[in-house]
Amino acid sequence: MDVGVLPEPLPPQVFTTGAQLLDLTDTNLVLQDTVERLYSQNLYADVPRGCYIVRGENVLLLGEIDLDKEDELPLKQATIDEIYDAQRAESAHKKQKEKKKARKLHGLGFEAENELVL
Repeated sequence: MDVGVLPEPLPPQVFTTGAQLLDLTDTNLVLQDTVERLYSQNLYADVPRGCYIVRGENVLLLGEIDLDKEDELPLKQATIDEIYDAQRAESAHKKQKEKKKARKLHGLGFEAENELVL
């Protein structure tokens, strides 16, 4: 192989063996025009994130989104602020539920590790 010639790009196929997947981990990825999708309940919002450089050793799984299946999901697009508000409400509800559970367990004689029960 010539020093100035780049190797052929990988074919657009699914990696089926562990050996092929391990070969991919030596390769750094440059992702352009990336978008982070935030979910909460039946809402979603896309947040533009730009360019990412990912070290190959940090790649666990790489895949493609099936756009046909994505259209079948019962999700509504919302603003980022609406998603953050819904996530805060979910988090507060979860904390309240965990506190109630901890109080009930404390009443039965169980104690949570490193946690104060009020």
